[in-house]
Amino acid sequence: MTRKRAVLLTGASGYIAGQLLDEFRREYELRLVDVKDTDRGGRGVPGIVVADLADPDRTRYQRLFAGVDTVVHLGYRHPAGPNGGGDVPPIERFESEFTNVRMAQNVYRAAYDAGVRRVVVASSNHAADWYEHALIHARRRDLVSPGDLPLSDNFYGWAKASYELLGFVYACGAFGRKLEVVQVRIGAPRDVSGRRYEGALVEQHVGPDGSGLANFKRDLGAWVSERDLRQLFRRSIETPRIENEHGVPWLVVYGVSDNTRAFWSLETARRVLGYRPEDDSEVSYADDVRRLLTGPGASAPGGRLGAPPVSARAAGPTS
Repeated sequence: MTRKRAVLLTGASGYIAGQLLDEFRREYELRLVDVKDTDRGGRGVPGIVVADLADPDRTRYQRLFAGVDTVVHLGYRHPAGPNGGGDVPPIERFESEFTNVRMAQNVYRAAYDAGVRRVVVASSNHAADWYEHALIHARRRDLVSPGDLPLSDNFYGWAKASYELLGFVYACGAFGRKLEVVQVRIGAPRDVSGRRYEGALVEQHVGPDGSGLANFKRDLGAWVSERDLRQLFRRSIETPRIENEHGVPWLVVYGVSDNTRAFWSLETARRVLGYRPEDDSEVSYADDVRRLLTGPGASAPGGRLGAPPVSARAAGPTS
């Protein structure tokens, strides 16, 4: 019997891990680590070793990386405060996000020292979300690519971009061997059915005055199904070669399904990893799309994304 690949999964009690664990337990020899051993609902997650990977003393957890082929780094420290830090003003979030950058450094260094082959990191679409906020929704640009300079207008996205650039330092061979690094810019890995956008908005992505319908259209483009997310992470672990044209094993890919309304490029995920998404939000949420966007009673403006009225666009940007 072929020995299973040894995979260390950080953030193992978190939301993304919950979408991966059932399949990963079957496919890999798993080690799980998080700062707690219960999920969001308070249910225990079997097998978790409780450890704080943000601790600068790596001797406290270095043993967890020994003999591992791949680390999948999903760990994230939320800002302190009510509502999971959701009430913390954006300008006050630097220190908490800096902690997450420190955690990423600890993971890379521990993986490097242990001889780990590859680290797969949960980056985020927010690593380059300035393009979305400033250009995509104003219809001044149609697509964002992993090759674009990572630019964010918030500390969360800045931290994710920092994970990516920090990973390049380990991948380029500056320290000796090349640690292989894949960054997955995850889109919207959640239910985006229309009811979320009627009444008070759950999240606002298309500007301070964006409507629920505009946000619905945006999230239809950003959505990733659970099975597509599992496939993408599995391909990120298993694809034999990820080197770029310069021989550096460092890759950034977007993590979305094959969405009709997509505005992030899947070109590198398809070409390098062989990612073949099976789902499309336009099909999966067809009833909501018909009711809110395309049916006879719908009043949404045309186009894939939220945008200001034609008269406002003609006058040019106001900020």
